[in-house]
Amino acid sequence: MKLALGPLLYYWPRQSVLDFYADIAESPVDSVYLGETVCSRRHELRLDDWLEVGQMLAAAGKEVVMSTQGLIESESDLKVLRRIVRQSASGEPGFRVEANDMGAVRLLTDAGMKNWIAGPTLNIFNPATLQLMVDSGAARWAVAPEMSGAALAEVRAALTNADRDRGLRLRPSAAGALGALLHRRHFNLQKDTCEFRCLSIMDGITLRTREGEPFLTLNGVQTQSARVHNLLADLPAVQGKAEMLRISPQGASTRGIVELFRAALDGAHTPADALAASRTLMVEAPCNGFWHGRAGVEQYIAA
Repeated sequence: MKLALGPLLYYWPRQSVLDFYADIAESPVDSVYLGETVCSRRHELRLDDWLEVGQMLAAAGKEVVMSTQGLIESESDLKVLRRIVRQSASGEPGFRVEANDMGAVRLLTDAGMKNWIAGPTLNIFNPATLQLMVDSGAARWAVAPEMSGAALAEVRAALTNADRDRGLRLRPSAAGALGALLHRRHFNLQKDTCEFRCLSIMDGITLRTREGEPFLTLNGVQTQSARVHNLLADLPAVQGKAEMLRISPQGASTRGIVELFRAALDGAHTPADALAASRTLMVEAPCNGFWHGRAGVEQYIAA
């Protein structure tokens, strides 16, 4: 089973981003997703910079995927989206594209692309929707973390033989915050005058209940869970339902978490031991409730 690193969801200083991916180039991750998916006002790295990072990672033997923004709001957003699609359609050194909204799906379909990836924010939860994406040219599906293992198995079973022959790959989220309270509201700011307050807040701002329990994480215009979705302990069940696992970057120890997943998959650690070791590397406690069809905040261990 291969490992993928999802796109960076937070707004870090330029040099921090470049240093992070230089480190990832030496990690045991197989695929790396790049690009701004959360907010178009984040400009520490422009598209040309992301493409340059992609070339560095490709030279290190990684598969590189350019992820599109989850919410297109302006003509300038569309221009960036069109450039992402064009660089893929042009061939070398073009990278595959992960579509995170239906506008990206439309542009990729119109360009005749047959190897793009259906991102987790397309909200694919049933065979009919997945089939629509496959018929439009999707070759992979990044499964939303809210989907349970049982539901994923049902969708997988419904795939046609032709789709299996095409090598459609399923990759669930294996580690990272769950997200779909705006950050700016925390500072009483408007979106267009946000003052880039999310810059350098490496893992977002934790929102707590009145009892002091971590509840949500504010990340610019995105809301995430406070707990970290972690399927290390569930690897035996996950391996039977997907071909790739996707890990979301965090401010520190991302490479260490990747290495724990690789060690567990290779049999160097038991899944339970790997989960225990990961607790000191995560920004908050783990959870896996959604995978088991329960409340997402739970850390569930079957009897």
